[in-house]
Amino acid sequence: MEDAAARLVEALVFASAEPVSTATVSRLLPRPAQAEAVLRALQSRYAGRGVELVEVAGGWQFRTAPDLAPRLTQVVPQPRRLPRAAMEALAVIAYHQPATRADVEAVRGASLGQATIDALLESGLIEPKGRKEAPGHPTLWGTTAAFLTQFGLRGIDDLPRREDMLRDEGGLPAPDAPSLDSPLLDAR
Repeated sequence: MEDAAARLVEALVFASAEPVSTATVSRLLPRPAQAEAVLRALQSRYAGRGVELVEVAGGWQFRTAPDLAPRLTQVVPQPRRLPRAAMEALAVIAYHQPATRADVEAVRGASLGQATIDALLESGLIEPKGRKEAPGHPTLWGTTAAFLTQFGLRGIDDLPRREDMLRDEGGLPAPDAPSLDSPLLDAR
């Protein structure tokens, strides 16, 4: 890897508040084909350090090393946490997207207040994805790139699978988990 290319990519990723796509990196380099190799080399260089280069939300971003994050929470202010209803709604939308408000309410078994939708919209975690062809044409909601970034996911396919969440450590279904046939969780 050329040192000048690595320095340039390192500076770009460091300066960017959002994940930087490989395509953006390739436009910056004199030899666009080397973008992936430069990113992988930087990822190796930062492995095991205080910050690591990780692939999230379709791009690359520096993140605190996972083993150090708990210690930093003692001194770094945490962002405001979403209420439980908002987290539940977000989970339903993530696994069933695009989903209407009625879809979320059906899965949760509780009504979904406009304030909850507003909180998810303000945080940039969901966005409208069109309208459902049904009476009233309700809005379809889906997750955003900010959702992927917030939860450290490369893509929506990186969400834990239903089977992984329903098994205890011994490989048996968790005692209070819904059955595998439950409509509460999508088959991922």
